[in-house]
Amino acid sequence: MRLIDSLARLWDDVVAASALTGNDDEHDPEGATVAFERAQLRDVLKQARADLEELDRAAQRVAAGEYWVCERCGEPIPAARLTARPTATTCVGCASTNTRR
Repeated sequence: MRLIDSLARLWDDVVAASALTGNDDEHDPEGATVAFERAQLRDVLKQARADLEELDRAAQRVAAGEYWVCERCGEPIPAARLTARPTATTCVGCASTNTRR
């Protein structure tokens, strides 16, 4: 949450700063950099929010007693996999045959 809050504040600052300048991103030599930074920050913020949602779903799986169980085949998810990817919802076998994590 702190990362998302920090990124959101940074986003607000970048947007506010670019609004105060009369730069035309398309024709200003620095405009492309500002536009790139905005796009990059937007994508990092989007990913941080998606990561938080995955962690929330993992917490719900823990609460429901389903955290260690593959949602595809019902077999146990190995501890090593959950250590490497705490948000995993499938065992190694199902993950290798499916694009879903």
